[in-house]
Amino acid sequence: MRSNLAGPRLLLRRLREVMAEPITAQERLDKIVVLIASNVVAEVCSVYILRADGVLELYATEGLNREAVHNASLRVGQGLVGLIAAEARPLNLPNASAHPGFTYLPETGEEAYNSFLGVPILRAGRTLGVLVVQNQSHRTYLEDEVEALQTTAMVIAEMVAAGELEAIAQEATGLDLSRPITATGAGLSEGVGLGHVVLHEPRVVVTNLIAEDTDQETARLEGAINRLRLSIDDLLASGEIAAMGEHREVLEAYRMFAYDRGWIRKIEDAIKNGLTAEAAVEKVQSDTRARMLRQTDPYLRERLHDLDDLAHRLIRELMGREHGPGIGELPQDAIIVGRNMGAAELLDYGRDRIRGLVLEEGGPTSHVTIVARALGIPTVGLVDDIVSLADAGDAIIVDGDTGEIHLRPAADLENAYAEKVRFRARRQAQYRRLRSKPSVTKDGVEFSLQMNAGLLIDLPHLEESGAAGVGLFRTELQFMVASSFPRMHEQQAQYSQILDAADGKPVTFRSLDIGGDKVLPYLRSIQEENPAMGWRALRLGLDRPGLLRTQIRALLHAAAGRDLKLMFPMVAEVDEFLQARALVDREVKHLRRHNHPVPENIRLGVMVEVPSLLFQLDELMTYVDFVSVGSNDLFQFFCAVDRGNTRVAERFDTLNVAFLRALKTIADSANKHHVPVTLCGELAGRPLEAMALIGLGYRDLSMSPAALGPVKAMLRTLDTSRLSARLLPRLEPGHDDNNIRDVLKRFAAETDVAL
Repeated sequence: MRSNLAGPRLLLRRLREVMAEPITAQERLDKIVVLIASNVVAEVCSVYILRADGVLELYATEGLNREAVHNASLRVGQGLVGLIAAEARPLNLPNASAHPGFTYLPETGEEAYNSFLGVPILRAGRTLGVLVVQNQSHRTYLEDEVEALQTTAMVIAEMVAAGELEAIAQEATGLDLSRPITATGAGLSEGVGLGHVVLHEPRVVVTNLIAEDTDQETARLEGAINRLRLSIDDLLASGEIAAMGEHREVLEAYRMFAYDRGWIRKIEDAIKNGLTAEAAVEKVQSDTRARMLRQTDPYLRERLHDLDDLAHRLIRELMGREHGPGIGELPQDAIIVGRNMGAAELLDYGRDRIRGLVLEEGGPTSHVTIVARALGIPTVGLVDDIVSLADAGDAIIVDGDTGEIHLRPAADLENAYAEKVRFRARRQAQYRRLRSKPSVTKDGVEFSLQMNAGLLIDLPHLEESGAAGVGLFRTELQFMVASSFPRMHEQQAQYSQILDAADGKPVTFRSLDIGGDKVLPYLRSIQEENPAMGWRALRLGLDRPGLLRTQIRALLHAAAGRDLKLMFPMVAEVDEFLQARALVDREVKHLRRHNHPVPENIRLGVMVEVPSLLFQLDELMTYVDFVSVGSNDLFQFFCAVDRGNTRVAERFDTLNVAFLRALKTIADSANKHHVPVTLCGELAGRPLEAMALIGLGYRDLSMSPAALGPVKAMLRTLDTSRLSARLLPRLEPGHDDNNIRDVLKRFAAETDVAL
């Protein structure tokens, strides 16, 4: 086996010719092993392909018994070939039979060969098979020879990925790359979606693998790396990035990798072996990913994501592709798959084509989850490595009820889920029949069930769901989907359309809640270490009163001659509300002074979501016209749980005793002062949690439109007096039975409450 680099380059050129020939997949593989054996002066060259049942099957060989092809096999982890597949790294031995993992396959006739070099066939870090060369002599293969074989394995990986080998796969089992995968994450938004994968940040498919001119490819790599480094340096040097904080740490990690000579040298070596620059980046990243996926250190796993992102950016730079999500033309049944995304990014997709959302990260109260739930998109989060496992166009099922996703599902499973979708449709039809029924419990207590919304397209759900009104209209969504800051007349036009569409039903507008993780692309953002507790919402509005005054003026014009209900978010002390109220009063006086019509009735309120307000409730209630509990943020701040941090987002139960006591304190204070109180967080939309709120004394709830039917069905079978008698004593100090979730489940089962 020779170590000069002319051999691998010549081999790659000949492989390209073989790949272009109009022959069968088996004939192509047979020619490939002959070419490899001839080029590297090996007496044996064999290709093992990983099947869906976890078995490595001999697909082609030169030098071993040809009768063993498609008959000889090893399990992953069995023998030297199985060990390479399990560990996804090369194995280089001068005396193979002396290795403790050696397994002899008598049908192959390999007993005459001593030296052994095997490399995994990798794609995006996934092992698809193993490529092996053997010789009778006792020798250790050189580093260049290992690299050359890895480069050749990449070509075989593309054959597997293209589906070419499916034609010669055994009928009983397909290949591992196309095997069905079931993964369990966290159900974030209910519902079932069947469709095809659309990668949120799609991997650029490298089709041009073999270099014509390696010097030119090296120059292309150098230019792309320099451009990438410059873009990262510019971003770090700009005033938009804070001197400290997580955002800067990520970019510093990017810069560290971008300047890492070891990483770049590996890419350059792959180019010298005959790959194009982009194929070399993909090969090195695939090798790195395979190694790092087997690390248990969470820090190293996180750095893998950084390196993945950087490699993808470098490939896009080399191929002249835009960075960021490739929305393009969506299929009619798109299931969006990504690591994570912001709410605005989800809104960029065409809602009528999205059937589901799958995220590696994301939590139940992250903003993308809230928007997905509002749009009725089944969503599953916390699905490990789904971006690497899925390919664009793969069939996929998303079950937001159980938190399961089924990638490339078998036909019988797909049929079963299709029936589940039909069953859900029938169930939704039953809920729709409830829309005209009153929201009254068995013991005659009346409720107001309203819906949350954020865009004009949400308003038809008012009629469809039978909601009593819009309990929360998130005005910032209009700003997040716009390409520039909406002018006053544009805001006024939308608010008018919303009130028109509501057709007399009440609409509670929330003033602009931007900042934190809700960033407007056209508004310079300030990077903060704790953005959820930083310069956002009303704080931003009071510091930049021009923004808030413009929105207030637009709302006053839109609601002229009718009612306006407006609440302010992120209020930490009563004085902040009084400042906001003063802005409204000033704008009303201005309109009247110039003889402009004003709303007949203006009611101003506060979102209770900062715990400090719990100790100012009596004072607050004397100034506000209503309060609305934002349970998502209130729970986040109350339990010190970052709702965007997947490690802690599920750490505390939202039905824990301490939090329920806080919610009861708010309800009791509002009722004492005769101030209307609504809860509009995600708690209201889940029947069991809504039942707890009813037991605490809440009578107005606002939720996603899809949740209205299940919650109404629950409360119409509920006896509130019996519920309160069961629940409230459990909130008293010293009570033994304080697992409220279990208490409520038992109560529902005993009293036939529809959950």
